[in-house]
Amino acid sequence: MSAGLGESAPQIHNDRNPAGRLADGQSPDGQRRPYTDTRDLTPFRKVVVRTPVRGLAGTVGGAVAGLMAGRAPGTLAAEGGVPRLGRVGGRTSAKRMKAVHSAVFGSTDPDRLITLARAYPGWAGVCYLMAGLLAYAHGGHLRASELLQHGLRLRNDEDANRYAGVYLAGVVTRVEVAERIEVPVLFSEEAVFLALSHSLRETGQTEAALAALAGLPPSLPLALARCSLEAELGRDVDVVAETEGLLNADDLSAALLLVRARSLRRLGAYTASRSALQEVLRRRKTDFTLRSDALTDTALLLLEAGRKTLGGRDWQRHKPAQLEAVKAIRKDAEMHELWDREYGRADDD
Repeated sequence: MSAGLGESAPQIHNDRNPAGRLADGQSPDGQRRPYTDTRDLTPFRKVVVRTPVRGLAGTVGGAVAGLMAGRAPGTLAAEGGVPRLGRVGGRTSAKRMKAVHSAVFGSTDPDRLITLARAYPGWAGVCYLMAGLLAYAHGGHLRASELLQHGLRLRNDEDANRYAGVYLAGVVTRVEVAERIEVPVLFSEEAVFLALSHSLRETGQTEAALAALAGLPPSLPLALARCSLEAELGRDVDVVAETEGLLNADDLSAALLLVRARSLRRLGAYTASRSALQEVLRRRKTDFTLRSDALTDTALLLLEAGRKTLGGRDWQRHKPAQLEAVKAIRKDAEMHELWDREYGRADDD
């Protein structure tokens, strides 16, 4: 990234990559880029860019779908409906499995699962994880983080693991991987750790939230969650290195390109930042909210680059009318960005 008009940082350097560039398909730690998912099957479903209208519609639609599937409001959602419990072995195993199954799919209170975890130690890991996901679905981030972390430390017996593999595979958790970006995730390590990471982030534990993502298989939701946290921690160099070569193939990659563009802007690489924003706008089917963010960021980028290009004396020599016009454009762009960040766009559906 050579310095262009208005750039103050000609290249981005770091200790792991002195030239500021990575080999094709590599990330800073020597692994594949975090957005390169080579698996045929993944637990992720279609991304949702949340706005006030879509949030209301999603809540109503989810309630209606749950009732039609025979699911009580506020319980965990399952792809294809609540699975029917089949025949099991001994009487003791059947009793435990029925109790856990009823608590997982028929209860809105995590305490019921916690009670079962204490009664059946061999099932404690499964019960605490499902209690954590239920608390997360209800917006209880502090309790969700505690329950999920506790569940991850416990081991299950064979019956509990067999039950989880057969009956919990369809449980869907809508995880927020970045601001306003939600991804439905089937029950898996991704669902647990992404939900844990978001819960830790919401409780102000940003470093712990980033650490929770270590070791997950590469995927776009993981990349977006990780890069958003790194940007929040001021690790813009890492964000730029990990998103090198990313193209706008879907809304997740478009959201990740927005994170990249903002990191580049903070580093002073205005030309590269503008290229990332243009890539967001290139695909016509990109969500309107993301395109609106890209346009707002482009306006802010041009204003910031212009201020740094013009010296203090050059800026003072401009006519008052021109200065007022620039200030008005800047204020309008900043207010637009603030509105989108707080409320989104209510009439985009």
